[in-house]
Amino acid sequence: MTDAIYLDNNATTMVDPSIVETMLPFFTEQFGNPSSMHSFGNKVGFAVKKARQQVQSLLGAEFDSEIVFTSCGTESDSTAILSALKAYPERKEIITTVVEHPAVLTLCDQLSKEGYKVHKLSVDDKGRLDLDEYKELLDNKVAIVSVMWANNETGTLFPVEQMAEMAHAHGVLFHTDAVQAVGKIPVNLQQTKIDMLSLSGHKLHAPKGVGVLYLRRGVRFRPLLRGGHQERGRRAGTENTASIVALGHASDMAAAHLTTENTTVKAMRDRLEAGILAAVPHCFVTGDVDNRLPNTANIAFEYIEGEAILMLLNKAGIAASSGSACTSGSLEPSHVMRAMGIPYTAAHGTVRFSFSRYNTMAQVERVIEVVPPIIAQLRKLSPYWGENGPLLEPDKAFLPVYA
Repeated sequence: MTDAIYLDNNATTMVDPSIVETMLPFFTEQFGNPSSMHSFGNKVGFAVKKARQQVQSLLGAEFDSEIVFTSCGTESDSTAILSALKAYPERKEIITTVVEHPAVLTLCDQLSKEGYKVHKLSVDDKGRLDLDEYKELLDNKVAIVSVMWANNETGTLFPVEQMAEMAHAHGVLFHTDAVQAVGKIPVNLQQTKIDMLSLSGHKLHAPKGVGVLYLRRGVRFRPLLRGGHQERGRRAGTENTASIVALGHASDMAAAHLTTENTTVKAMRDRLEAGILAAVPHCFVTGDVDNRLPNTANIAFEYIEGEAILMLLNKAGIAASSGSACTSGSLEPSHVMRAMGIPYTAAHGTVRFSFSRYNTMAQVERVIEVVPPIIAQLRKLSPYWGENGPLLEPDKAFLPVYA
């Protein structure tokens, strides 16, 4: 697979070799518990402190104590939302959006069953929010607003800084799931009203199993995990020190390559879209193309299944991702595509190509060469496709019923 092309970086990223080198001593030489008083622990404690400052710098946080290490983005999301509900027990409402990651939506659905009222903001056909709808929901019954900074499927950016200011004006805490945004766009939290932010290490070339909850100083907080005094009593459990050190190094690298993300990586993304749209009829880019992450392209290929596209791409050595939540044989398009009102004849055929700084323009040209014949091959098998193109009334050919 040395010639394989990896374009699924929104799912996870390769751990940079220099980051692996940084980690290795913390398995065999610097293995002490950072809470221990002896020299083995002391050295590791200093390494964790340095990593905390590196993450602080990437996020533009005012204090390094605002950085709480966790196991992943999902833990950070759950900690933020559940903390707000416990810190403000008289408030029983939550505001989020219909296009959040399952890390937030599934938790909110469970909280709804437990008696909390969850408001899910809708989006338009480009995945954009209506801030007037948001403003109407803000009052003293709301414990927390949790809105993603960038959508993981389309890359569409939400105006979280403005939304945080609006929340603060009503005395409401604001949390953002920023696992896709950090390292790809500039973040300077001390100039915002964002109270809590979730980050995941494996989205920016650190290993899986480490995340961060940014917790603004002074925000009322209740821990999710209770036990030892680690992380100033805000997250119990012995620290994953090798991964924390790796995340610190990855944060420095992300900051150093932020311009690359928005020039070189963006240029590859734009070239891929232009090349495919020029060669393949009946396809389009989903999301807000004028306001999105520089590394993400989500293309809807009409009248065919995304999973079939991915299988043939994989056969050609190209790794991408489908917009469909096609698990357990449901064959339903993703909740993001459905929320944007993408017709089912297109929503089923969405493919996400997500880049990193390790991709090359030569790889992009290879993908542009491979995709058109795959689409043509699959359309010959499609019930929506006739001799000379799409059927005039595809609903009469096949009408799926979603769960």
